[in-house]
Amino acid sequence: MSPAYRGLVVGLLAIVTCSAFEAMAVTTAMPVVAADLGGERAYGLAFSLFLTASLAATAAAGPWCDRAGPRPSLLVGLVLMTGGLLLAGGAWDFGVFTVGRMVSGAGTGFMIVPLYVIIGQALPSALQPVLFSWFSAAWVLPSLVGPYISGLLAQHASWRWVFFGVAPIVIVAVVLIWPRVRGLGAPEETSLAPGEGRRRALLGVLLAAGVAAAQWAAQSWADPAARAAVPAPVLGAVVLCGIAAVLATAPRLMPRGVARVARGLPAVMVVRGLLTLAFFGAEAFIPLMLVDAYGLEPSVAGLALTGGALGWTIGSFVQARGWLAKPTFLVLGSVVLTAGLGSIAGVVSVAAAPWLLALGWLLAGCGMGLATTTTSVLVLDLSEAADRGRNSASLQMADMLGGVMGTAGAGTLYSLLLTPEAVPGPGVFALLAAALTMSAFLSAFAGVRSAAPSAVTAAAAGEDLA
Repeated sequence: MSPAYRGLVVGLLAIVTCSAFEAMAVTTAMPVVAADLGGERAYGLAFSLFLTASLAATAAAGPWCDRAGPRPSLLVGLVLMTGGLLLAGGAWDFGVFTVGRMVSGAGTGFMIVPLYVIIGQALPSALQPVLFSWFSAAWVLPSLVGPYISGLLAQHASWRWVFFGVAPIVIVAVVLIWPRVRGLGAPEETSLAPGEGRRRALLGVLLAAGVAAAQWAAQSWADPAARAAVPAPVLGAVVLCGIAAVLATAPRLMPRGVARVARGLPAVMVVRGLLTLAFFGAEAFIPLMLVDAYGLEPSVAGLALTGGALGWTIGSFVQARGWLAKPTFLVLGSVVLTAGLGSIAGVVSVAAAPWLLALGWLLAGCGMGLATTTTSVLVLDLSEAADRGRNSASLQMADMLGGVMGTAGAGTLYSLLLTPEAVPGPGVFALLAAALTMSAFLSAFAGVRSAAPSAVTAAAAGEDLA
């Protein structure tokens, strides 16, 4: 890599790594935080408000970057993320901690979207697939060591360092990339309508609120104790209202044609959402499958997740070689993910050796590496310069929505399948894996439509001439 890009790339990777650490490692420290600050009853707010703020900021950051370039959003994200981390780390009660989480969530949303715009403007197209494969590795590393480091800090030092320790790294990362970002401005032409940023921010808040409400009500519906406290008709109404809010807002935050899986960008968004729904829905239950269905120790069961992270890294670096057309990589990744999740369903249903389940998860991770990294590259390829920020924000929202829907849906289905008399058997986990496999299977069909309409027309014209 040219020395001219080295500082920029290192800084971008550091920002992604810090964002991933903040997203994954905080889960390990949260029980200690809640006990220390007396926040057991408001435990879920630290997660749901982070998501709500992140979705709203992501929705607003896209048009802002298209109108003003990546610098303002990046700087605001830096201030909010570091301020939120410091506020959460120094919190004296759980309410203040939750506000800190919300502020850092907004900062994350405002920081991640400009990274895509910076890559599109400052790096040659030949380097973009390579950098996105490194982005995947930057997400994988915290998933391997982040929870362990976070647990050590919470147990032997203080949970506050989980937040204090990230803030200076983010500041240094922005300093590293600033010389290259300083000269990046807004596109010469913009397709934004007046008030578009405010409208998208409001839609982002409504979308996140709908997701959070539906998730809470669905989980409560599956919990007999919660059903006794809240009448079932009320829970049902909240679920329906939450779903209605998602259906009303999500398509308006995506490229036109998402609902019918139109060719090009809309299909890419659908693929990303279906992939994350399938993978992260399954990931939440892989350790539980191994503990409950196979009787393994939690520490051993957690090693299976390492295999998925390793597979993701392998898939990402394979797609960076560019051996196949990008839409072909999308379909291939979806098929490999389907095979991985389907094999897990089969292995669990017949109680086969647990190492076969781990192998299936490695395969699933490889499929994600092939496909999700390709979606990031395709969004830049299929976007006009004036629309990169908005479309990158849409991709991030599809990613978040898929992950939340997968984990919430799998959790609700799991709760409904449980019986109070017995430990969940292999059949419960086999049904879960089979249901999530369908999402991966559908993503392959959407991937076929990910080629730009002009490319499809050109290919058809070539066949006619032949």
